[in-house]
Amino acid sequence: MTVEQEAWIGERRLGAMLRAPPDAVGLVIFAHGSGSSRFSRRNNYVADALHRRRLATLLFDLLTEGESADRGNVFDIPLLGDRVLEALDWARAAPAVSSLPVGLFGASTGAAAALVAAARRPAEIAAVVSRGGRPDLAGPALAQVAAPTLLIVGGCDGEVIDLNEQAAARLRCPHRIEIVAGATHLFEEPGALDQVVTLAAGWFRRHLGGLHA
Repeated sequence: MTVEQEAWIGERRLGAMLRAPPDAVGLVIFAHGSGSSRFSRRNNYVADALHRRRLATLLFDLLTEGESADRGNVFDIPLLGDRVLEALDWARAAPAVSSLPVGLFGASTGAAAALVAAARRPAEIAAVVSRGGRPDLAGPALAQVAAPTLLIVGGCDGEVIDLNEQAAARLRCPHRIEIVAGATHLFEEPGALDQVVTLAAGWFRRHLGGLHA
């Protein structure tokens, strides 16, 4: 039976939603981008698709409503990385997913937060995927990431492609850049988000469950 659990994470009581299929082979924690939340339509679309591939998901708010009003917090990557680790610690105590290998899925600035978290806890993060992310904002932490990392970028998102290539050059872990042809930054074009799902699910299944997507 699928577990669906609303929760509050950390001292700031960050809203969260955990969903875990009964035969889950891994857990994916989502780190959303600036101006978004656990209700992100795109991230929920990806999460639903991952469930069908036997992956549990945890979507949560990196900032409280009050914190989000300060744009400085939205781009405070060390702070956001700390929040990802709070979510990881919460998941490690949640019976439904406590024993599962963990991957991180980051979008926009959330990708940098995910990479900072992965650098801080190399033994606990098995894979990272970035969707239209700004991994370059992770700075020196990039060289400390051990988890296999997939960077997914829209083919029409030229500046972000360049920034992802610069970030990839600093990664020492196994990594790959995938360009979704014809897609813009938010992957709103028909079929674009489905390609993100296929790429992300394959990466997570390979590195979390040792299985094929």
